Amino acid sequence: MIYVSVASFCDPFLEHTLLDAVTKASDPSGLVFGVIDQIPVARQDQLRQICQPAKLRYVQINPVDSRGVCWARSLAFSLYQDESFLLQIDSHMLFEPDWDQQLKAQWAALNRISNKPILSTYPYGFEFNQGQARVNITVSPSTTLVLRPQPDALLNDKSATLRFQAEHVFTREPVRGCHVAAGFIFTAGRFIEEIPYDPHLYFHGEEQNLAIRAFTHGWDIFHPPHIPLFHLYKRPNAEHNSHHWHPDWEKQRDFKFSQLNALAETRLMDLLYQQRDLGRYSLGTVRTLNDFAQLSGIHYALKKIIQPYQNESYFGTDEANIWDPNPS
Repeated sequence: MIYVSVASFCDPFLEHTLLDAVTKASDPSGLVFGVIDQIPVARQDQLRQICQPAKLRYVQINPVDSRGVCWARSLAFSLYQDESFLLQIDSHMLFEPDWDQQLKAQWAALNRISNKPILSTYPYGFEFNQGQARVNITVSPSTTLVLRPQPDALLNDKSATLRFQAEHVFTREPVRGCHVAAGFIFTAGRFIEEIPYDPHLYFHGEEQNLAIRAFTHGWDIFHPPHIPLFHLYKRPNAEHNSHHWHPDWEKQRDFKFSQLNALAETRLMDLLYQQRDLGRYSLGTVRTLNDFAQLSGIHYALKKIIQPYQNESYFGTDEANIWDPNPS
């Protein structure tokens, strides 16, 4: 069984996402959706019909009461019931046929070299054109998308938050990673129990927190060369009603997103600079932040990036059919 964690905020594409996932799965009855639907009026019955024969666990939250994406994703994690796999996605996604079978095959190949593999990277985008969902980017047949800090990324005494970007690396093998994309994570279901979402985070720093805590607990991040799903990216520098911080929602709350953002920044610095004991949201003891610095080049104790990330890939051409379902 695959537990599919979905946190949705006033998203009109949620229904499309669930229907597309079910329709294109090789085993739709093996899916369990955990949906946190932050919307004024519940749509549980409608979504349950869309999800059949998959199962739906559903919680509706008034958007005014929501405290952000990490808080919502922590609620989604609480609906997990020992399913074998976890897929965390956003609520505006498009899928390839047999996406579930593809992800399981990729995970199984990585599980031969890692006891705790995670598949994650930023998916390619799609768009709606005259009501039809279409992929709007030509997927590269010769590269793998890896996640690295942006060239101008800096750490300082007031912030531990880094911005990351996807870069093309010329390999068609999985690449060891130091960062995750919160909108696409596929791994063993027990990840939810070992690396629970910290509900005190807000937005920025979410993926850093998750990646570093996973790494120090012994999990290995891999960027797969083939990603069997796509993401609907919002237009930059534009207001969207589906943003938690949109002014229409802000004016109805007794707290501000800037307050939540500041608390989250302090939380991240407590974790990475002070290495405070945050209970179940603390760093692990299997690996250290120095180990992470050797892998990623990001040295939180020195508050600087000390070296470029060294790419590592693990498989030869005999694995091509796993990473590319339709090899030429």
